[in-house]
Amino acid sequence: MAVKLKIDNETLAEEFFEGTRLLGIVAPIKDYQFTWNINQYMGFEFRINNSLEIQLNKKSRNYFFSIYDYEVPGCCLVHYLYHNQYDGEYLLPEFKHLDFLWLTKGEDVSNEEINLLQQSIKLLPSVQLVNEMTHEKIKNKQHLIF
Repeated sequence: MAVKLKIDNETLAEEFFEGTRLLGIVAPIKDYQFTWNINQYMGFEFRINNSLEIQLNKKSRNYFFSIYDYEVPGCCLVHYLYHNQYDGEYLLPEFKHLDFLWLTKGEDVSNEEINLLQQSIKLLPSVQLVNEMTHEKIKNKQHLIF
């Protein structure tokens, strides 16, 4: 008798998002330009991480969404920057207006720290909007899990 195993996406998403904070960003520029601005003006060292790249298959095509990461030295906090668009498709279709998603993971980030981060991002060239997002509003959470 064959045993079928089923992945529990809801539990997987809960565990992945535990202790994370997520920002949605409107900045209509290329992903490499945006990360360059972050690195130059905010002192981060984001680098593209091709091993985390998310691939979605829609309409018999593959779409590749880049992820940049930055590990804060001396602690467990990692910042991830997702590009929400690729060739007319969206990583999170329910948030088509967002160009980027900024996820903090690994260590709790206080409200004060997240507000300071938001204010710093808003000062970057080409940034039009920065908004904190609650995980409950995301319909396609599994698209963010790497």
